[in-house]
Amino acid sequence: MPHLYLVDGSGYIFRAYHRLPPLTNKHGEPVGAVYGYTAMLWKLADQVHKADGPTHMAVVLDKSSKTFRNDLYDQYKAHRPPPPEDLVPQFPMIRDATRAFSLPCIETEGLEADDIIACYTNAALAEGWQVTIVSSDKDLMQLMTDPSVDMLDTMNNRTLGPDYVVEKFGVGPEKLGDVLALMGDSVDNVPGVPGVGPKTAAKLITEHGNLEAVLAAAPDMKKGKLRDNLIEHADNARLSKVLVTLKCDAPLPQPLDELALQGIPDAPLRAFLEHHGFRTLLSRLGQVADAPVAEPAGVPQEEDPPCNHDGYETVVDEAALDRWIAVARHQGWVAVDTETTGKDPMAADLVGISLALHPNLACYIPLAHGGTDMFAEKPAQLDAAVALAKLKPLLEDGSVLKIGHNLKYDMIVLARAYAATGGVTLAPYDDTIVMSFALDAGLHGHGMDELAATHLSHSCIAYKDVVGTGKKALGFREVDLKAATRYAAEDADVTLRLWRRFGPRLPVESATRVYQMVDRPLVAVVARMEQRGVKVDRERLAQLSGDFSGQIATLETVVHDLAGGPFTIGSPKQLGDVLFERMGLKGGRKGKSGVYSTDVTELERLSADKDSPGAAIATKVLEWRQLTKLKNTYTDALQEQINPATGRVHTSYSLTGAQTGRLSSTDPNLQNIPIRTEVGRQIRDAFVAEPGNVILAADYSQIELRLAAHMADVPQLKEAFARGDDIHSLTAQELFGEVTRDTRASAKTINFAILYGISRWGLAGRLDISADEAQSMIDRYFDRFPGINRYIAETLTQVRERGYTTTLFGRKTHFPRIRSKVQHERQGAERAAINAPIQGTSADIIKRAMLRMEPALAEAGLHDVRMLLQVHDELVFELPEGDVEAARAVIARVMAAAAEPAVTLDVPLGVEIGVGASWGAAH
Repeated sequence: MPHLYLVDGSGYIFRAYHRLPPLTNKHGEPVGAVYGYTAMLWKLADQVHKADGPTHMAVVLDKSSKTFRNDLYDQYKAHRPPPPEDLVPQFPMIRDATRAFSLPCIETEGLEADDIIACYTNAALAEGWQVTIVSSDKDLMQLMTDPSVDMLDTMNNRTLGPDYVVEKFGVGPEKLGDVLALMGDSVDNVPGVPGVGPKTAAKLITEHGNLEAVLAAAPDMKKGKLRDNLIEHADNARLSKVLVTLKCDAPLPQPLDELALQGIPDAPLRAFLEHHGFRTLLSRLGQVADAPVAEPAGVPQEEDPPCNHDGYETVVDEAALDRWIAVARHQGWVAVDTETTGKDPMAADLVGISLALHPNLACYIPLAHGGTDMFAEKPAQLDAAVALAKLKPLLEDGSVLKIGHNLKYDMIVLARAYAATGGVTLAPYDDTIVMSFALDAGLHGHGMDELAATHLSHSCIAYKDVVGTGKKALGFREVDLKAATRYAAEDADVTLRLWRRFGPRLPVESATRVYQMVDRPLVAVVARMEQRGVKVDRERLAQLSGDFSGQIATLETVVHDLAGGPFTIGSPKQLGDVLFERMGLKGGRKGKSGVYSTDVTELERLSADKDSPGAAIATKVLEWRQLTKLKNTYTDALQEQINPATGRVHTSYSLTGAQTGRLSSTDPNLQNIPIRTEVGRQIRDAFVAEPGNVILAADYSQIELRLAAHMADVPQLKEAFARGDDIHSLTAQELFGEVTRDTRASAKTINFAILYGISRWGLAGRLDISADEAQSMIDRYFDRFPGINRYIAETLTQVRERGYTTTLFGRKTHFPRIRSKVQHERQGAERAAINAPIQGTSADIIKRAMLRMEPALAEAGLHDVRMLLQVHDELVFELPEGDVEAARAVIARVMAAAAEPAVTLDVPLGVEIGVGASWGAAH
């Protein structure tokens, strides 16, 4: 029997656009949705070919936004926003992608894709064919009135039939249009009847038979809001029925016979993939493109089967657990994930552990499900102490690779769970979040959901769909074991699948050294730092909060006096109105919302104009914002973030948060404390050592300028660093012919700004000079230091050719927008690319120092010296007062030699070390 597959192409397009990050091809065109659409269509073709697949297939698209429904009701879909700006140019390319598979791409003016699908469905049924609609759109579910029609929901990998419609809407497909008419649709602006939701609509249709019967019965219903609304909005309900009813009798744009599948010819698909540089997809055809790519390169991979959530096992007895452990030890690898009661690994309790051995061979081991009350009902599950004791030898087995995603979190959770029994060392291990970062930094995010969508074309179960949202949300320990198993085991399963994808790519893409020698071992080092935390003085923080409150109140009074009356300073709208309407300041610009911009750039512009009446108020507002932010973010928040069990603050470091490779800090973010201000020092003073200990801060001195001197091969700078000269004074002498306080300050700004690819306009703003003067300084700088100019030109040439930059240690940072046709996107990518090799190399060096630090301290017998924090180019330690001199020597030696032997620098790495009772005193 002929079997027609009708693909709702519009649904595929928007799924692809929202699931994948912005990508650009070698021509600078946005292709994120194109790539995702192509991958999804290919996956569908593979799946249906391997199953009882189609004999005929077509992709159906919307031709335009205006259809016959707009003639009936001009407000139809009126509230829908226009397609995203970067999606519009991808529509023609998506049509090209469809045709590259030699599939019909059908669209008709005046009809929606749903109507075309309905017409083809009716025509195919008249011929006695079977029809599968590839979509999960509720409107298309009306077509399943014939048993020969079903729907394929590729997002959730399931086939939908009439039973699904009954389960979801309470009626069969033949009455679904009546329910939809009563409900209305806010997305499509179908009016419906106010106050009637799915349950009420289904109840009314079930009781009365159809929409007209419901409306006829309304006057006799019990008095109330429902009755009144049915009577008042009867015409809207009838209009809604017309709007949701699919048009089934329009002429077919192409005859059914022309939809016959002929296979996928190699040539057009290959040409399409090569044109866009889709190397991973091209590899399926047996050849990898040489051109710069818009997506992660890779090696041919056997396609994994779709996730089978119902096949995951819930392990609730010792025999089953022993079996899983035995298989893991036999094969030598296992994916591991933990489920807990919260996001903070230093506060969350362990609820369960999931394991995966192969795709779809995964399990969940519940350990603490059920209420926390001793009388609460608990499901059958293993005793936590017994299960943990059985798992510990596996977790520590040196012959079994443990695979995790963001394994740092699991390491801390497990360390706390095993604390009473001597702790646990999870080794050896691979971490897929770090593998992804080593391969694709800059291309996309590295969270599991995004990676699963990007690399596996899989949508992970959302946490909120398991626990719920709002006041009715459950804790994970309260989730029933079936749902918990589907969610938790999927995490381990997806982690294993990602590992199978990333592992073969590491050597092919020259990422093995960075991953194996720097990023992977750093996971355990950072986990230990997070566990140690840092002590903060609560009383000092409270005192600072009080002081800041007083200063903020004083600033508010000054600002109100300057403004001629009170207003809410924290309101951008009120502040904009005060500055540009009440005070009449010039140059105000409004955004799309009609509100004046009062961002930092605008306030700095106003404060720079000393002759303007706006200078004083803008300056004071900037001070108010800075002080308010520091109070809210640090002096207030840090008091709440003291862990009650440890008495310390435990920041969380992301190894993938900054695309150049730097660690980023959150909860709290310790990297945003102002470095050189008095207020910043006061906050650092609250970070203290335990009694008998001190804080030691070791900071690389001007490391990025030193690396620039080496990487750009600038003789004057290299010689100056070798002599220990003041580099900013040297630059001042070269540029201005004299060294004064002002010329040195300008030289310092120029030194760093040029390494960040600053424009003439940007430098002009920094130095408060004209753009022509700024350009003259840039030209003079490049004339005095031609190596810097050469480095910038070569870096930009290479990144435009390859799509990425590399550090001295081989770390790649991708810049997908480097060839963008949108000027500000391209220029932003260029500025970031200029600095990426330098900042990335700096990040690699301090990471290498961190890796070597603990073994070096241990070898020197300094077991009580603990590395606590990494902030920018600085490492912070807590140590006994008697160990200071010995530790100082070891720390300075390790940091100074961190680049070696992989890289020998032409300049020394200067390390400045300070010691004090607090972090502030150590600076």
